[in-house]
Amino acid sequence: MRAALVKEFGPPSSLVVEEVHDPVPMPGEVLIEVGAASVNFPDILVVDGTYQNLPPRPFSPGMEAAGRIAAVGDGVGRVCVGQRVLALVEHGGYAERLVVSEDLVTAIPDSVSYENAAAAGLVYSTAHIGLFRRARLQPGETVLITGAGGGVGSAAVQLAKARGVRVVALAENDDKGTLARRLGADVVLTSTPDTLRADLLAATDGNGVDVVLEMLGGDFLAQIIRSTAWEGRIVIVGFVSGAPSPIKPGHVLVRNISMLGLQSSDYRDRHPDLLRGAMTEVLNLFEQGTLDAAVDTTFSLDKAGEALQYVKDGKVKGKVVITTGLG
Repeated sequence: MRAALVKEFGPPSSLVVEEVHDPVPMPGEVLIEVGAASVNFPDILVVDGTYQNLPPRPFSPGMEAAGRIAAVGDGVGRVCVGQRVLALVEHGGYAERLVVSEDLVTAIPDSVSYENAAAAGLVYSTAHIGLFRRARLQPGETVLITGAGGGVGSAAVQLAKARGVRVVALAENDDKGTLARRLGADVVLTSTPDTLRADLLAATDGNGVDVVLEMLGGDFLAQIIRSTAWEGRIVIVGFVSGAPSPIKPGHVLVRNISMLGLQSSDYRDRHPDLLRGAMTEVLNLFEQGTLDAAVDTTFSLDKAGEALQYVKDGKVKGKVVITTGLG
């Protein structure tokens, strides 16, 4: 089989695509013929060697893959050969075949393409767990989603709207704001840290937002804390700005704000049943036409490095998917 490999850490162009031995499923594992794998920002960190979890080289990056089961190991009973599935993994998705524990696969409805299923994996599971498990988002509340127009942000906008929530989307630019609006955002902002607090208070009649799914950090987070409603919940997903966050505990204290962390891969490792439940709901919403994976563009497996560079350059609006040609 062919696989995109990290042999030496470096830029996306350092990925090489080579023939490697087919993996064989052990007891409790399944072998998946991969149809599509999604590109996520952590994949870039994996390739350049700066991610927190790095397997021995050579290895294939890729944290999610969709395809069909080609073989199963002893003891597998929940899924079967020929079934279309989505797998969430730590690495290995950028390959024509992938072996994974059966606990980590979720059935894909027949009407959902491999591309959409792969694009749904990490970003929708992160958004779902962040909004509904960590923040306990309720119908009728107002949620601020930062990084709107990106992968997690696009997923979060749609999942929140599907639950009857008012969505304020903070986008990097007008193009990403247009995407967030198309996906259902009620209010779209392209604020700077200097204008963000005033814009959020104006969008909420001075009350502030009830929940925040926060991916920017830095001065953005400092102003978001000052714009969060009493007993609001802020879920920290990332720090894309790369700047330190000058958090003042007094602002958190006087408004009884809860600040919550989210490392979504922990649920894959600690509670795979919970993660499968979230992804089953997500894929069913895709089947109903409620969700749109917002796939920006696709690349062949041979161009996996180009796909990562496209994301690294900030060109993507939505999701980038790598395909293998599996029908």
